[in-house]
Amino acid sequence: MQLIDLNREGGIGANALFVQIGGVNLLIDCGLHPKMIGRAALPDYGKVRHERVDLILITHCHLDHIGSLPVAMRHWPNAPVMMSTSSRLIIERMLHNSSNVMVKQKADRDIPEYPLFTHEEIDRCAQRMIGVPFGLTKTITGLRASEEIELMLHPAGHVVGAAAVEIRHKHRGIFFTGDVLFDDLRTLPGARFPQGHFDTIVTETTRGLTERPVGKTRADEVSRLVKSINDTIERGGSFLLPVFALGRMQEVLTILHDARRFGQLVECPIIGSGLGLDLCNYFDEIRRKTQHVRFNRSILKELGLKSLPRKVAPGKDAERNGLFIVSSGMLVENTPSYALASGLLGHHRNTIGFVGHCDPDTPGGKLQMTKPGEDFLFETVHVRSRVKARIERFELSGHAEREELLEFALQADPRAIVLTHGDPEARQWFAREIETRASAIKVLDPTPGQSYQV
Repeated sequence: MQLIDLNREGGIGANALFVQIGGVNLLIDCGLHPKMIGRAALPDYGKVRHERVDLILITHCHLDHIGSLPVAMRHWPNAPVMMSTSSRLIIERMLHNSSNVMVKQKADRDIPEYPLFTHEEIDRCAQRMIGVPFGLTKTITGLRASEEIELMLHPAGHVVGAAAVEIRHKHRGIFFTGDVLFDDLRTLPGARFPQGHFDTIVTETTRGLTERPVGKTRADEVSRLVKSINDTIERGGSFLLPVFALGRMQEVLTILHDARRFGQLVECPIIGSGLGLDLCNYFDEIRRKTQHVRFNRSILKELGLKSLPRKVAPGKDAERNGLFIVSSGMLVENTPSYALASGLLGHHRNTIGFVGHCDPDTPGGKLQMTKPGEDFLFETVHVRSRVKARIERFELSGHAEREELLEFALQADPRAIVLTHGDPEARQWFAREIETRASAIKVLDPTPGQSYQV
């Protein structure tokens, strides 16, 4: 297998792998870097622009995995695009939202390259997108009929539609985990991976630096979250939950619905906004068509969820104490959670609670590293606030624990393990542990843009 990581910055960003196996050329994921702007946010497709692509594979529908898909499809106009059935049901909505965001950024920040693709282009290329069920074997052919591989998708947890990829060529098996979560969620079963030998494992490493304390379970963290919400509301404050629109919002809404149903959640206004609420309709459709999610849109009505006003005044505390469930999950600039946080942060009675991964360079990541009493600058809305609100983090990540990923990789007794989708220090933890526990395994941490024979 030949492999090139096209993510210019490495780490977690514009995820895209160019892979050659048995005469078949694959492009696995076509992401957009959430912290970069313009064409700099794209994978480095120029490295392989002259190569043939027989198939584009999408592991799931988060921006860092699909955000440049129309651009890739422009480069390789004959390549079909394959993903899970569930991902196929939501991918167009996600891409249209991305185009809307770029149009707004073009106007607000004068970015001449935006949008990188239009709504019309998404509509035109949609006919090339194919959804396939988990567990179905597909044969993919290269330039010659004699060159072929077998491919199968496996449920990877993480978010609805997330898939791991199993590839078979002759007697060799290769497994790409994609982004993975083994724990069952309220809305989605955890990953179900095949056990046994694979020649090569290509694994994500997101939580390589995060060690879950002994005895701290997801159930414990859910209970702590509900208790913190109750405490905040009862002391007259507001609770801000920044969430990712796909996956986290639906999971959090389900947690709150269950808590209220059993009398564990205090009565208070619950306010939501944006793409995440729209996606609830798609979750309903996925549940009906695939039975792979456990979410019913009726919970929005049962929770009495209200919509956040379109205009949120930066630097202004909420007029009524309530629970705000809005994107972005990392408090990215020019989002509802960013504007709300700028008003809530300066008051002792409020709480901002994070339930997912925050890149250290995002406002959410920086806020978590800011000490109580220090000033925090919301630069794009020109608000400086003293940190008086409680800043809490709840371990409800959509990514697998590092020990779980390592255990899966080592049980496969692979010849090689390739490290992807993780900050350098996270990958280093995996590399050290593999060397300690199974020194005969070749470990590859690919440098972006370099070609490797694995």
